[in-house]
Formats: sequence, C-alpha cells, structure tokens
Amino acid sequence: MTSLAPLLQAFFTDRLVTQRQASANTIASYRDTFTLLLGHVCAQTGKKPSAIEISDLDVDTITGFLHYLEEIRGNSARTRNARLAAIHSLFGYAALRHHEHAEVIQRVLAIPAARMHRNIVTWLDPSEADALLGACDQDTRTGRRDHAMFTLAIQTGLRISEIIGLSLGDVHTGVGAHVHCLGKGRKERRTPLLPATVAILNGWIFEHSGPADAALFTTSTGRRLSRDAIEHRIHHTITTAASSCPSLVGRHVTMHTLRHTAAMRLLHAGVDTTVIALWLGHEQIATTNIYLHADMTLKEAAIAKVTPSGVTAPGRYQPTDTVLAFLAAL
Repeated sequence: MTSLAPLLQAFFTDRLVTQRQASANTIASYRDTFTLLLGHVCAQTGKKPSAIEISDLDVDTITGFLHYLEEIRGNSARTRNARLAAIHSLFGYAALRHHEHAEVIQRVLAIPAARMHRNIVTWLDPSEADALLGACDQDTRTGRRDHAMFTLAIQTGLRISEIIGLSLGDVHTGVGAHVHCLGKGRKERRTPLLPATVAILNGWIFEHSGPADAALFTTSTGRRLSRDAIEHRIHHTITTAASSCPSLVGRHVTMHTLRHTAAMRLLHAGVDTTVIALWLGHEQIATTNIYLHADMTLKEAAIAKVTPSGVTAPGRYQPTDTVLAFLAAL
C-alpha cells in the first residue's frame, strides 16, 4: 500500500472528523472530490487507486483534473473551486506528515482558484410569491407540506440544507415565535416567525405530529426530504403557478431563489444590511451587499434624491428626438 491511502484515511478520520468536526455535507463533498480525482488518475495512468502515490498527484495531474471537471464534466467554476479547496485541504494536511513530498505539495497548494462571474441575483416579487403559494394543492398532504415549506423559506430565507435538517422541536410557535437551525459552518441561528407563518406551521405540525426530533418536512413514507426532492417540488409548483402568473413562465426558480426573495423583502422594508446578514447567516457583510447591487429600484430612488449642479428639478434623462430615443434604447 502506498503512502496516499493512509494519508487519505487519516485526513478524513483525524483532520475532518476529529479536529475540524466537519459537517456531513463537507465530508460528503470531500469524499466525492477524491473519488473523482482517483478515478481520473486511474484512467490516465492505468494504476489502481491503492497503487497511486502522493507524487502522482503533481501540479500537472491536478490541473489536468480541474480541466477535466470543467471541459468534460461541464462543472461550473464554483464547483471546480470547491474541488480544489478539498485538494488544498488534503495537501495542507500532507505538508505536516510527508516532508519528503514538500516540493510537490507546495506546487499544488499554489494552484489558484478560478475567477468566477457573479450573476445578479433573482427573486420573486409579491405577486409571484403569492402565485407560488397559491399553486400548492391544499387538498393533498403533499400540497399542504409544500405550502408550509415554501412559506417558511420565503419568510425566513433558510438555506435548503437548513430546511432539510429541521425537526419539529426546532419550530417554536409560542411567545417569541422563531425557528432554530444549524446553518453553514455549524453555526446556530434563530430566525423570528411572523404570525401568518406561525399559523401555517401550526396547522402542518398538528397534522404531521410526532416526537420533537422527528423531521419537520418528510416524504409520504416519513423520511426526510432530499435536496433533489425539494427542488423537484418547487419546479412542479412553479410550472403550475405560471398558468396564473405569466411572469413565471420560463423562470428558473430554486429554493435559493426563495432565500433571495426573503432578503429582498427585508431590504425593501428598510432593514439594514447588517441585520439582513445576521438574519440569513452570512459570515461577511459583503455577501449581503449583492442584494443592494441587484435591485434597480433602490438605485433609481438614490438617483432621484440627487440634483445635479445647474438642474432645477431632479429626474432621469428623457430623449427629445426619435433618433436619440432609438440610440438611448440600445
């Protein structure tokens, strides 16, 4: 057996589980990364996974793997960077244990993350959100569950992983109603609930009664909903809602869109971005600032408050000629 096999085993059991107490999602992501990496190296070299050495994972091999992810598998730059972060974590751990491979390790650790194009966030306006909730069939258990789940997501902005992890005991509907979740980076967060949301959740909890540690949102067989199952339900509901709300036709709406919707509602209500960051569980305020950049109405309101020098009345430029109007519209 080569030195890579025990290194990988120690990395998962010692570094991730014992030292860092990594979440199940992190461990699964790292596991998938190294499964893909070893499979790629085996295909390139003809070696078995147990025969691969640390020296086989040099900078050319790793950059070739990253190219394979983007060009062959069609992964995004974000996914590519997440895989590279896992590799960097392993090689940082290897640097403490295998000094004989210091040169290979140093060169791999120097591989930079890819620059990413950040898209402007999208969200649902009030009429679209109402159409989504209205499309949930209240005559079925699945529809009532989806209605409660989407209502909670739109009001609280919980991540899909946080919603999946909720138990009945995490929802407190008495005085100071709130939902408790374990968020990204294993950070606990409590988010207030509005009376309307409390009423809907009370109805669902009464129907779905069980012990405090039972999952809040489950399949018909009682298992926790998976990420794919939730995204399938929202896609199905959006398709139904589009018949009564034309602006939803062709829209790509995910659970993260509902998270953005919650953030934009808070922003439009005049809530400070630092409070929104705490509400959403953002570690850095810069993450929350994307919502400021996304909303043109806020920018237009700011423009309207500014009177340029020499202009008697504030306002936006309006072309006075058809040719100028055509050019301005380009």
